[in-house]
Amino acid sequence: MSKITDTFHLIIASVAQTYFDGAAAAVTLPGESGVFTVLPHHEAFVTTLKSGTVTIKEADGGTKEIAIEGGVFECSPGRAVALL
Repeated sequence: MSKITDTFHLIIASVAQTYFDGAAAAVTLPGESGVFTVLPHHEAFVTTLKSGTVTIKEADGGTKEIAIEGGVFECSPGRAVALL
């Protein structure tokens, strides 16, 4: 029987720098069609990002914010990646 977790692996990176690489409980991002939030077990999808702020709710309850100029976001079961 598989264990259901309340976090997912999140990576936010550019060619030059990794801004976040770890467990997250949620992430809110500025999508081209509006701000959206991803939680664990979210449906898989790909979208573009616009300029704004990414807000990460970390597994330990802390919050981290990252200013971005745009990028691409991909979400799949248990994992999400934002390439800036």
